[in-house]
Amino acid sequence: MIFDAHVHIKKGAVQPELLLQSMSRAKIFGAVLISQCPEEDSSNIRISNMMEWTMGYETLHPFYWINPGDKDAPDQVNAAVEAGAAGFKIICDSFYPGDDKCLLVCEIIAGLEKPVLFHSGILWDGKPSSEFCRPVHFESLLQVEGLKFSLAHIGWPWVDEMIAVYGKFLNFRTRNHQSKTEMFIDMTPGTPLNYRKYAIEKLIGTGYDVIDNLLFGSDCNANDYNHEWSEKWISTDNDIFTELGISSEERLKIFSGNTLRFLGKGEEKSFNEQKPAEF
Repeated sequence: MIFDAHVHIKKGAVQPELLLQSMSRAKIFGAVLISQCPEEDSSNIRISNMMEWTMGYETLHPFYWINPGDKDAPDQVNAAVEAGAAGFKIICDSFYPGDDKCLLVCEIIAGLEKPVLFHSGILWDGKPSSEFCRPVHFESLLQVEGLKFSLAHIGWPWVDEMIAVYGKFLNFRTRNHQSKTEMFIDMTPGTPLNYRKYAIEKLIGTGYDVIDNLLFGSDCNANDYNHEWSEKWISTDNDIFTELGISSEERLKIFSGNTLRFLGKGEEKSFNEQKPAEF
C-alpha cells in the first residue's frame, strides 16, 4: 500500500481516472495533488481546477498552493478550505518562512487544522532563491502553535541541516507535551541517486525518532504521471531500507501511514494494526 505525498497539477485536461490508472501501475493507491502555482492563474480558477481533479475521489487529496505575500492570502486560505482543500503548499522563493505574512498565513492554516507542505533545499527556478528555502530558516515555525508541516526533498543539499532542524522540533514537542506542532520530512527527490543512500542513512541512523514522520513522494505531474519514475524510487528506497533493516511495518508507515496521519486521516496506532504490505 503506497501513497504519493507530492504530485503537481499542471495546466491541461483534468483526467483523475487516467491519473489513478497510471499510479496503480506503480502500486500507488492515492496522492496529494498540489494545485497550479500562484503565477499561473487566479486563485478562484486554481481552486476550482484543484477540486475538479479531486472531488469524488477519496484517495486524491487537494493541496492549495498559496503565496503568503498576496494581499488576499488569508481570504484565499478560507476559500480553499471551504472548497475542500485538505492542506496547503508554500514555496519560500523570495521571503523567509519567518516573514510576518508567512507566519500569519501559517497561523490561520494551523487554526483550521490543515497541514502545510513546504519546499526546502535547492530550488530549480532559474533565479537566486534557494537561500530562502534552507532548512534552518524553518525554525521560525516554532512560533506557530499547532502547525503540522512537512519539508520536501530532504532539504537537498542541506540534508544534515534538515535532520538537525527535525531534531529541534522533536525536542520542542517532547518538552512541551501539550503542543500539537509537528514536523514531517518529505522524502521526494531532490537527492540525486548517488546521494540517496547517504541521505536515508543519515535520516534513520542519527538516532532521532523519525520513522513515524517520513513521507514518500514522487514530484510527478498529475496530468502525465510517470509511473516508471515512481517505481524507480520505490525500488531504490526499498533496497536501502533492506540494507538498513527497516521492517515491513516501518515501510508501511513511510509509504502510506505517515502521509495519512499528516492528512489527519487517523492515528498511528490504526496503521500499526494493519497487515503489513509486501515490499
